[in-house]
Amino acid sequence: MISKCRFLSTFIANFKSHSSASPTPSPTLTGATKNAPSHDPHRQSHSFPYLGGLRASLPETGFTNLVDSCSTHSFSSHALKISAKLGFLHGGKQLHAHVIKLGNCNLLSLQNQVLHVYVKCKEFNDVCKMFDEMPLKNVVSWNTLICGVVEGNCKFALVRLGFHYFRQMVLEMMAPNCITLNGLLRASIELNDVGICRQLHCFILKSGFDSNCFVGSALVDSYAKFGLVDEAQSAFDEVSSRDLVLWNVMVSCYALNGVQGKAFGVFKLMRLEGVKGDNFTFTSMINSCGVLGSCGLGKQVHGLIIRLSFDLDVLVASALVDMYSKNENIEDARKAFDGMIVKNIVSWTTMIVGYGQHGDGKEAMRLLQEMIRVYTYPDELALASILSSCGNLSATSEVVQVHAYVVENGFEAFLSIANALVSAYSKCGSIGSAFQSFSSVAEPDIISWTSLMGAYAFHGLSKEGVEVFEKMLFSNVRPDKVAFLGVLSACAHGGFVLEGLHYFNLMINVYQIMPDSEHYTCIIDLLGRAGFLDEAINLLTSMPVEPRSDTLGAFLGACKVHRNVGLARWASEKLFVMEPNEPANYSLMSNMYASVGHWFDVARVRKLMRERCDFKVPGCSWMEIAGEVHTFVSRDKTHPRAVQVYGMLDLLVRLMEEDDVSDMEVLVESFGI
Repeated sequence: MISKCRFLSTFIANFKSHSSASPTPSPTLTGATKNAPSHDPHRQSHSFPYLGGLRASLPETGFTNLVDSCSTHSFSSHALKISAKLGFLHGGKQLHAHVIKLGNCNLLSLQNQVLHVYVKCKEFNDVCKMFDEMPLKNVVSWNTLICGVVEGNCKFALVRLGFHYFRQMVLEMMAPNCITLNGLLRASIELNDVGICRQLHCFILKSGFDSNCFVGSALVDSYAKFGLVDEAQSAFDEVSSRDLVLWNVMVSCYALNGVQGKAFGVFKLMRLEGVKGDNFTFTSMINSCGVLGSCGLGKQVHGLIIRLSFDLDVLVASALVDMYSKNENIEDARKAFDGMIVKNIVSWTTMIVGYGQHGDGKEAMRLLQEMIRVYTYPDELALASILSSCGNLSATSEVVQVHAYVVENGFEAFLSIANALVSAYSKCGSIGSAFQSFSSVAEPDIISWTSLMGAYAFHGLSKEGVEVFEKMLFSNVRPDKVAFLGVLSACAHGGFVLEGLHYFNLMINVYQIMPDSEHYTCIIDLLGRAGFLDEAINLLTSMPVEPRSDTLGAFLGACKVHRNVGLARWASEKLFVMEPNEPANYSLMSNMYASVGHWFDVARVRKLMRERCDFKVPGCSWMEIAGEVHTFVSRDKTHPRAVQVYGMLDLLVRLMEEDDVSDMEVLVESFGI
């Protein structure tokens, strides 16, 4: 064994040096010698014709010893494992020929390993050809083929091919095991087909795998990805003896689907059963606290993390930084960040994005410079996140600085970076720079087109937004739900009623995309803005999905514009039931009554708001002027130029009421532009 292992490093080095050589034709399991490529007589005499330049890299005595050792089943097995692990197709084919030459082609274990090499090298035609020619197959053979074809494959045809072989496996009375079912469940997610997932669940129940922890974890995870938390809980309950992985998957299921309360319930049950949890468990719990906006609960989990020493884990610590940032507790986020013994790119990026979300672009840039100074360089994902954060802050100078870093370090070729630049510049008001960033993309994807469309819509350029959508269709890029939402939003803001209805029908009838509540909201807003209130309410009451609060809010806003008190009252009553503690709904209806002089109703709605709403969250916005970010809070009088700000606000209100375009000259003079 020692002599064999000594040659493994030489074997790998030889594969690396010859990986660019012309490939050997794929041999079959039948007709070994006649299909083998010819070699010179000197090489054939050594019974080792298919390891190419390996002989040249070794002394004659060493090569002879290697030939003797390679004749064994053990070495062939080791060599095939190396080829599969490193993805050396050329070497794998040479080894396949060598196995046939030595007459070992009938050894099922070696056949399975050769099959595994072709799977790892994604030579699926050779995989299927070899598998179909195998006279004997065991469950390992079937799993190698099925899991190799379906796992991590973006081609739906190949994934469905895996399910075809699974059906053939069952018909040939070969019982699948937990590995087979695990791979197929993950494939159902790739296909986005919950029907297949449910069929597999039935098969699992009939086969008695429902109590298997490994299969149960995959089943719970599949239902979680489809958003079916009740089915996931049922699958979880079927497993009597649960391991940590299954507990983690169940916690993550509720956390990912926005049911954070139940995630904590599972976590408590897990603790009661004596399962301590690991870094994945606590990362999920901390993320749940961030989504819930519960800093107090997050601190309790933080205390438990410290007690169990998981605060030393870089993933858990990064999750803590993110949780405190989302809860607008930037000081505790920084404490958690500074307390990290080891920081990686995720932790640095999380803290930088946290400052961006908090409105402190200067500190975000300072921390980015510090990150680079300690030789932790941002990757494309980190830069995209930082650009998104700066864009949300409307911090133009920071976006320009990050853009400069992107260009200097060659990141402009990444599609995610270009898309982030388009979005960031548009949010900063630099529509020209956004278009330039889009134009630099050689092959824009759906996100690129949608980002540019959103940029135009964000700045009221509805016509340009619709034109971008048409260019996208002309470029043979298939629109998705988000793209249709963008063009419908542009039509709504531009008052393009016919175009909006056309795209709505196009989405349903041509692209077979079922609209959700957001799409219906855009159409109702479009019809309402244009004064088609009867058509809007007919659509609202016949929607196949339950209308959300923003849908009713859009309709209520249209009623206010056209002063239709009756329909506004109908919408507001539903809104008050749906969101009884939301002050914005009461303010909108109160303003509606005020605009038509119904002062008794104004007082009634204001009284309801005081009774039901404990507080009203003040509106907040910020703007960068000359490199300085100005923060504006509703009714705030502390800004140094508050008098000028409120004076300009009064002027804008009068202009809106009077609709006097000539007064724009006053605005221009006041701004000094």
